[in-house]
Amino acid sequence: MSDNTVDYKDTLNLPKTDFPMRAGLPKREPEWLERWAEIGIYDRLREKTGRESFTLHDGPPYANGNLHIGHALNKILKDMVVRSQQMMGKDARYIPGWDCHGLPIEWKIEEKYRKKGRDKDAVPVVEFRQECREFAAGWVDIQRDEFKRLGITGKWENPYLTMDFHSERVIAAEFQKFLMNGTLYQGSKPVMWSPIEKTALAEAEVEYHDKESFTVWVKFKVVGTGDVTLDSAKVVIWTTTPWTMPSNKAVVYGAGISYGLYEVIGRPEECWAKIGERFILSDNLAEDVFGRARLDTTMFRRLCDVTQEDLAKIQLLHPLYGAEGGEGEWDDIRDFRAADFVTDTEGTGFVHCAPSHGMEEFELYRDLGMLEQVITYNVMEDGRFRADLPFFGGKAILKPNGKEGNANGAIIEKLAEVDGLLARGKIKHSYPHSWRSKAPVIYRNTPQWFAAVDKPVNDGLDTYGKTIRERALASIDELVTWTPPTGRNRLYSMIEARPDWVLSRQRAWGVPLTCFTKNGCLPTDDDYLLRNEVVNARVLEAFEVEGADAWYVDGAKERFLSGIVDPEEYTQVFDILDVWFDSGSTHAFVLRDREDGSDDGMADLYLEGTDQHRGWFHSSMLQSCGTQGRAPYRGVLTHGFTLDEKGMKMSKSIGNTVSPDDVTKQYGADILRLWVAQSDYTSDLRIGPEILKGVADSYRRLRNTMRFMLGSLADFSEADRVVLDAMPELEQWVLHRLAELDETVRKGYKAYDFQGVFQVLFQFATVDLSSFYFDIRKDVLYCDGDTRERRAARTVLDLLYHRLTTWLAPILSFTMEEVWLERNPGADSSVHLVDMPQTPATWSNPELAAKWASIRKVRRVVTGALEVERREKNIGSSLEAAPVVYVEAYLADVLKSVTFADLCITSGIEVSTDSAPEGAFTLEDTVGISVTFAKAEGAKCERCWKILPDVGQHGHAGVCGRCDAALV
Repeated sequence: MSDNTVDYKDTLNLPKTDFPMRAGLPKREPEWLERWAEIGIYDRLREKTGRESFTLHDGPPYANGNLHIGHALNKILKDMVVRSQQMMGKDARYIPGWDCHGLPIEWKIEEKYRKKGRDKDAVPVVEFRQECREFAAGWVDIQRDEFKRLGITGKWENPYLTMDFHSERVIAAEFQKFLMNGTLYQGSKPVMWSPIEKTALAEAEVEYHDKESFTVWVKFKVVGTGDVTLDSAKVVIWTTTPWTMPSNKAVVYGAGISYGLYEVIGRPEECWAKIGERFILSDNLAEDVFGRARLDTTMFRRLCDVTQEDLAKIQLLHPLYGAEGGEGEWDDIRDFRAADFVTDTEGTGFVHCAPSHGMEEFELYRDLGMLEQVITYNVMEDGRFRADLPFFGGKAILKPNGKEGNANGAIIEKLAEVDGLLARGKIKHSYPHSWRSKAPVIYRNTPQWFAAVDKPVNDGLDTYGKTIRERALASIDELVTWTPPTGRNRLYSMIEARPDWVLSRQRAWGVPLTCFTKNGCLPTDDDYLLRNEVVNARVLEAFEVEGADAWYVDGAKERFLSGIVDPEEYTQVFDILDVWFDSGSTHAFVLRDREDGSDDGMADLYLEGTDQHRGWFHSSMLQSCGTQGRAPYRGVLTHGFTLDEKGMKMSKSIGNTVSPDDVTKQYGADILRLWVAQSDYTSDLRIGPEILKGVADSYRRLRNTMRFMLGSLADFSEADRVVLDAMPELEQWVLHRLAELDETVRKGYKAYDFQGVFQVLFQFATVDLSSFYFDIRKDVLYCDGDTRERRAARTVLDLLYHRLTTWLAPILSFTMEEVWLERNPGADSSVHLVDMPQTPATWSNPELAAKWASIRKVRRVVTGALEVERREKNIGSSLEAAPVVYVEAYLADVLKSVTFADLCITSGIEVSTDSAPEGAFTLEDTVGISVTFAKAEGAKCERCWKILPDVGQHGHAGVCGRCDAALV
């Protein structure tokens, strides 16, 4: 610096703030969590009166294991809903909850027993249930802390638990409504059964994985036709479940399928077909079947058609008919008839029927009234054949570890021995597995308890229909708003086609089916179930005080029945309720019963992943339609699953999982929250290291915007405030943008469009503010004295601050608290205690917005021209330039009405209506605007760095007139 140069830096109004550039979120976020707990944010918000309530009912996560990234996605979305609704003026309530009963916890306790060599069946059931309760309680505490670390607000000190005594009482009471209204019945039909866990499974408890299965082509001998051509021929079936063959009772064919009689005329050395053997097969599939038996097209011939009339005459013998040692087990004639579900796209054109192990076959013979003739009970609860089943007694379909047992092999070997096999092989296909044990499941006919979905409920609550199904389908279309709308179709199609609801599970840790059956009666008898309000009341009273364990204490039956009916005449049911009934009943003991539930017992929103169309959304709908006549929710929001950066499903074995805990330790929870806000939750969401780096970069850009505002607002007071009419047009334009954004943000939050809200705010902050408004106004903010322009700019910054902090607080709950406290310190201060400020209608000025759209269009051409000069080293700063802008007359008038040089951050600018000279700079997408470059004339102001003719002509050395006035 030369001796005659004055350092004016200390005279500038440079930003002043303690708000750090580096967030340090992993360290600081826990401090804010402690602060919120001390303030009691959630309870303080409940003190606000006269507000419309909004209730998001929490779908309970399972109290078992640490959180994964899907949990984080779900809870953060819920938190954004609750916070945004609250800040838009609602009383937004959120009671977190946990699903505490069921098989996964039993499985953990049983694993512990197995390690200790302890027999679970030898443990008193109440003791076992207590261990389950303690296990669940431990995980509730762990998960609660993990959820709170993500910045989730709610009634954490008093959540709902399905294992609380009152919850268990209400679940039993809700079940008793089905008991009393007649929709409860005991039936027997194939259900998905886990031999490993020894219980029935709901569809929502099943996931599909590839499995390699044995596949066999089996011969059934034709008899009794009186036609020598057909008699002794073989009907061939194909199945991927050889273990169902001992339970075969029938074979069915297709009424519209073309069949033929085929004869073997040649064979390879290794083949189960014999020369001269005749087979009836679908014509479309015959070649494929023979190929499986190693016969090429020269080794068989088609003899004739087999018509539908021919098929109707046929009787069949099981391949084990008359087998030595079979004890007559398979010596009955097999039923043979047409069925609608038979096709000729794969297999043989015939389907083997074991109605105890397949729903289509079960329904066929149920509708024919023939179930008694075709139902078997060959497979026990552990997946072994009954001990007295000839040949196969005690054989296991699956081993205890879920691997292939010895049943299929034994059956295939026996079929080959009795000449019942034509071919065998293996097939890899999608197969149902238990999502808990990961083991394959089977269809098994067992006595279960059902809720009839098509029987009139007769409870007088028929606004939406008389049956559970009718009420559910009507509720879906008339009562519920779906986000996204496609969610409606998924649930509607599922409920439209679903069978009766299986309520029972054969386990110990849950709420029992609190009912009694009369000895000597059949399930179809009217008095089979004891329906007595006094008995029901006794049970509920005990559950309220002792929990559901009261059902399992010795003498429970006598306690509940004595003095009302003879206990000796009844049997106590010990099945437990499907855990989906538990969680489906939460609306009753949370929304209805809790003082902080909802005003009318309904939730404004249920929010879960897309898998809950067959899970919680589904069971809650069925349960509520059975007890309240309608859906328990007004809105349903569904989100996708989380995938890695490549779109692959996350797996510990692959090593591509992302832990919420790891993200918060490295980046902070706000980065995870911002990832959620930036993502389209209506489809599957990707996450990984590179994606998180991008999110962190967006966060830094936004943080810098907030930091600039805070620094420029240092010492701002109400005395500095300028009214709208006294503001320059640029500030009025910013307020117009705020008016537009206020409508967009509120509409977006109302529609749960967090991605849309963040995108418009981020675009506004980084483009409209940082790259335009802030860039322009830095000169006024830093260099002006106490001018109207500077006061107006700071007024706008204050208005921006209050809106951006509250608009972004539902997303960046920690960072916006930090921003808020920079200007609003205090022991009880929090951005989460305030509402989004209302925006005056006078800020909206579409005419001004149109004018400034034209100005910005011209400015873009100017900045483009200057960038070329900067790139060619003609200038280092735009303040060295004083370009000429060529525009049409109407646009020239617009530009001359503002200080266009300041808007372009140049020291001067000339607006001309002349024709632009050849070679002038233009942009392809902007017609009628040209720019030529010229350097600014004058000297450089040593304070503001503008190059102006009057520099050095004022009282303070080396400054322009504006800066000289500021220095007075």
